[in-house]
Parts: sequence; C-alpha cells; structure tokens
Amino acid sequence: MRPKGQRRPIDPWQAGFILLALAAIVGGVAWALLGSRLFIVRSVRVTGLHRVSRAQVITAAAIPPGLPLIRVDEAAVSRRVDTITQVESVQVTRSWPDGIVIDVTERTPALAVADAGRYDLVDRFGVVVVSAPQRPPQLPLFGTSGPLRGSPAVAAAVAVLHELPAGLPGRLRSITAPAADDVTLHLTGGTTVVWGSPDGAAAKRRVLAVLMQAHARYYDVSAPTVATTR
Repeated sequence: MRPKGQRRPIDPWQAGFILLALAAIVGGVAWALLGSRLFIVRSVRVTGLHRVSRAQVITAAAIPPGLPLIRVDEAAVSRRVDTITQVESVQVTRSWPDGIVIDVTERTPALAVADAGRYDLVDRFGVVVVSAPQRPPQLPLFGTSGPLRGSPAVAAAVAVLHELPAGLPGRLRSITAPAADDVTLHLTGGTTVVWGSPDGAAAKRRVLAVLMQAHARYYDVSAPTVATTR
C-alpha cells in the first residue's frame, strides 16, 4: 500500500502510447491541411465590385488552383490586388473549408479635372479613377497646380465637399485649391465662397448660412469669427 499523498508511478508504455497518439493527431491535421485534397482552394469569391471586373481581380490575386488553403498568404494577395488603379483597399480572408473571399473597396470619384477636351475623375487621393468625355453633373470641376496624386490640396477640397451645408452642393460648379488651406467654391450665378482649410467646418457652415441670407456674390468664411461678405 502506497503512503498517503504519494503519486502513482507513470507507466512508460502508457506515456509512450499517449505521445504516439498525439503525434498521429498532429500529423493527421498537418496532412489534412497541407497534403490532402480536403482543404484546398476551390473557389474565390470577390465582393464590392462596380468598375473593376472580377477577371481583373482574379488575375491580380494570382492564387493557384488547388493550393492548400492554409498556404494562402492573405497579405500578399491583398498587395497584388491593390495594384489595380481603381482599387482603394482590399481585405482577403480564408473561407473554410475551400474558399477565399476578396473584399474590394473601389475608389470613388469626387472631382473632375479637365484634360485635353476630356475629364479625369479623381478620388480623394488624387488618383484618376476613370476618364470621361463629359463632366458628370454631380462632380465639380477642380483646379489646382502641381501633381494630383497624393496632393494635400485635393484631399482638402474633397474634405470640404463633405462638409458643405445642405443645398450648396447642388449649386457648386467648380472648386479651386492652390493649397490645402486655400479652398474656394464657385457657385452658379457667379457666387464665390472662400472656405479656406477644411478645419472648423461646423462653424463655417453656421456663419455661411447666416451670411447667405443677404444674397451677396462673395463670402469669406475662412476665418468664421471675422467672416466677410460683399
């Protein structure tokens, strides 16, 4: 009889059997994931497409058919799809047991830039999403100096567009931004609104709403505490 509290000796045969069983389980899982035909890529689902074709995304993703799902490098696939100009961002996820989901966010045109009789429709990053023979009525004409892609002036202009008071976007014909803190709106009827930087948008909206009751042709709300009109 063992003294109270003394542990029972470990049976070496039992320990060996447990180790072998664990090794078999690990090996089976590894085989299923890497070597078998159970968990391989059989389908690629692409979501969020409007301008970009599914064929473009599939080609850029370059996922070999039959590749074990565990071996799909999601980050690498995202980087490859992100090289498509019209794509703003990508999220790639595994969909067990045999699928890949590529969720695409496409670039959204926000401004129209005149170019040799046509119009380049650019997004908030200054990337040309598409070229069109005519300016879409919902996109204001944009004018600035220097490159568009990565331009702080483009980003500022688009930010201001999202902050305009109700009713003003429908009257907006063009927008200029020599610099990120110098955004000016040109409305129908020859009315000009100097907005300045995107900062302080709420105060600028309130002040502009009051000033526009005077039906002037020029408003400067770039510094809303000392706004002027004429």
